Amino acid sequence: MKPVRKAVFPVAGLGTRFLPATKSIPKEMLPVVDKPLIQYAVEEALDAGIDTLIFITSRKKHAISDHFDTAFELQVRLSESGKTELLSRVTEIIPEHVSRVHITQTEALGLGHAVLCAESVVGDEPFAVILADDMVLNRGPGALAQMVRLHEETGASIIGVEQIPPELSSSYGVVGVEETTQGHRRIHTIVEKPSSADAPSNLGVVGRYVLSADIFRLLREVKPGVGGEIQLTDGIAALLKSDTVLALPFKGKRYDCGSREGYIRATIDHALELDDLRGPVLAHIREILGQLEQD
Repeated sequence: MKPVRKAVFPVAGLGTRFLPATKSIPKEMLPVVDKPLIQYAVEEALDAGIDTLIFITSRKKHAISDHFDTAFELQVRLSESGKTELLSRVTEIIPEHVSRVHITQTEALGLGHAVLCAESVVGDEPFAVILADDMVLNRGPGALAQMVRLHEETGASIIGVEQIPPELSSSYGVVGVEETTQGHRRIHTIVEKPSSADAPSNLGVVGRYVLSADIFRLLREVKPGVGGEIQLTDGIAALLKSDTVLALPFKGKRYDCGSREGYIRATIDHALELDDLRGPVLAHIREILGQLEQD
């Protein structure tokens, strides 16, 4: 069995829920405290042993590649001023042994199409897909590392899931599962944005995938849906017919940073995890709560 060493980051979306900020800034470059969303996703991939990062981008998203490139003038100034900690933070984002590939998605034809754009780089190896909008924070191994470990144990494709309220089913892909003799959750059906009445379970798909390279052939065969988009969910549904696909409710707290509320929650919670920010942020929250009580 080939190891999972490549990760695909679909980052060509417009980020319309964050306009006007995302008119000139990719949504994946929005910072949670002091790092952009895409960096958290990349760090999660590196933690899982990924050594090839594949960014599926658009012509207007140069800021993402710029972020991971060498900033020579900045580094010289930080070095000359003795700011070694800051220097390490901008030079150690990606280790030297890790490769970066940028592929332009010329048309926004859906997540399935974005994944299909990576086929020439991925080849016939299993690979990961990470959606930077779904930020996962935890103290142990990252979400993708947990999924890669399960893939290595079973050889199956793995879909990251979490329990969702029934009323939110229409905002997620939802899987139906059955427990295997090994205690894993084998997916037998996957439905894109079902009504609560039609949802096969309360397990929603949340932006993390480890997939067999067979998905590429299936995505080429998928019929485009509304707007001419190719849905990754449809490709996975076809994959279920021939391959074992497992659902993993990974450990960690997920934030939907594609929404304003989720993004704000992630920022506050992460700030409270940092020693230098926890005190001031808590003091500010207490001040706000005190003002609300007076009102």
